[in-house]
Amino acid sequence: MFNSKRLAAGVALATGAALVLAGCSGGGSAQPASTYNPDEKVTLNLAFWGNDVRAELYNQAIEAFNEEYPNIKVNSTFLGFPEFWEKRQTEAAGGGLPDVMQFDYSYLRQYSQNGLLLDLDPYIGGIIEKKPLADNILKIGVVDDTTYAIPTSTNAWGLFTNPKLLETAGVEEFQGGSWDDYTEWMKTVTDAAGGEFYGGSDYTGRIQNFELQLRSEGKNLFNEDGTPGFDEKRLTEFWEEGAPIRDGIGVPQQQVEELSPLGAFDSAKTASELTWDNFGAGYLGNLGEGYTELGLLAPPVTKKGAKDLYLKPSMLHAIAAKTKHPEAAATLVNFLINSPESGKIFGTNRGLPASTTALEAADLDPLSTQIKEYEESIQDRLGDAPPVPIVGYGTLEEKFRQLGTELNFGTITVDDAVKQFFSEMDVVLNQ
Repeated sequence: MFNSKRLAAGVALATGAALVLAGCSGGGSAQPASTYNPDEKVTLNLAFWGNDVRAELYNQAIEAFNEEYPNIKVNSTFLGFPEFWEKRQTEAAGGGLPDVMQFDYSYLRQYSQNGLLLDLDPYIGGIIEKKPLADNILKIGVVDDTTYAIPTSTNAWGLFTNPKLLETAGVEEFQGGSWDDYTEWMKTVTDAAGGEFYGGSDYTGRIQNFELQLRSEGKNLFNEDGTPGFDEKRLTEFWEEGAPIRDGIGVPQQQVEELSPLGAFDSAKTASELTWDNFGAGYLGNLGEGYTELGLLAPPVTKKGAKDLYLKPSMLHAIAAKTKHPEAAATLVNFLINSPESGKIFGTNRGLPASTTALEAADLDPLSTQIKEYEESIQDRLGDAPPVPIVGYGTLEEKFRQLGTELNFGTITVDDAVKQFFSEMDVVLNQ
């Protein structure tokens, strides 16, 4: 077991909620006619979200790309995350998406099913090198049996711990075990801390922890056809698991609200937090001076031997269905994802590289090295990624969180929370 590994720095990337595209249709799987050949000069538009630092890295990558492909000119633009998707929505309505786009997992089903993205399967194993990308990585970008995007980088669900608080409490790191074992460990920390901090928070407020348990049972949170992989009884059982945590073990919700916009973990009010493994740097930055390390452990186990964990893309690259130069666009995507030059230039700015050739060339900082070791340590628990998020997933994730908050305040019963969630889910799945 990977235990007591320490994290020191890095970049936290977040995914956004889904947007609604109206009036968009067309055959995304149809291959547009290509006008590109290696001797012809073409121009591609590349769009990504980020800041000036990432923009400079893309500039370096494009310069390296042009040394190898001088006839492909790349015009790049970038925006902040919300603005990036607002602009894509406008472009999608007008049929003018950029040739190549940095893409977010939350939007993949919506854009692909609206015929806005190019089918990449004809290029995988040819222009887009397949060998550096594991099968479970490639499957991440598949919707309805068609590959529409390739991950640039990955992350996995993990359990962060605060070694400084644990030392203060005189409690050892969580040694692994069931969810009940984790709850008992949290209680030990909370009791030892004497009200100064808590062992953790109510994990049943996060839909990802519910998904983990469902995957252990061989089920999906949502199936490929959009149907839920659980019923009211199963959700009731999950939320009732959190009752002891809400009754004094976990940090009180009122304290959580008072700490906002920071969370309880990065305010040093809880000694553990279950979340994506690329959030460590954000936590350390918020904890501030005196905090130079965190622990990263595997989450509790629901069923031994189950493939409950999976790799999620930090981001992906996709190509517009209407690009006039699909081969040139695929060549650029391959370079940005698979080339050693790209790995060396970007490092972990876009997350831990998904391609083995890019990863081997990347200069990993201490945090990235520890995350790499963590993801290697959970290989026996890694299964295939679940179906690409349903349209409206972001809305349901937020509703789940809000109901978890109400449960912690004690303003709603578990039965009422379940009814409200299923009511919201009915609206989202049938819109």
